[in-house]
Amino acid sequence: TVLPQTPLSLKMTKKRRNGGRSRHGRGHTRLVDCAHCACKPAKDKAIKRFIVRNLVDSGALNDIKAATALENYTLPKFYTKNYYCVSCAVHSRVVRVRSTEARKIRVHPRRNRRKPVKKEASKSA
Repeated sequence: TVLPQTPLSLKMTKKRRNGGRSRHGRGHTRLVDCAHCACKPAKDKAIKRFIVRNLVDSGALNDIKAATALENYTLPKFYTKNYYCVSCAVHSRVVRVRSTEARKIRVHPRRNRRKPVKKEASKSA
């Protein structure tokens, strides 16, 4: 029996250009804990989000500002970096599923930043 010859240019289809990872040139990357389900995705494959929150919720913030002796005291913030596995990031809507054409767009979407509210000086007349 003679096997049919296949051209060398036949390749398997590839969904993503980077294979879903950013490990280029490295053989292995360390594992991190998913913040949602505690599984261990590779650090380059995990979806990373840096979160900055106030230590105090907004309800108690006004009470603390009224009770403090310092006028321009800013409360410290809570900084944390969360790693998510792909399934948890999609499930909790950290990232969205994109179409085949939209997957090829490699630029980040613009983030909507809140504009700082200017406090008007009270007029005493």
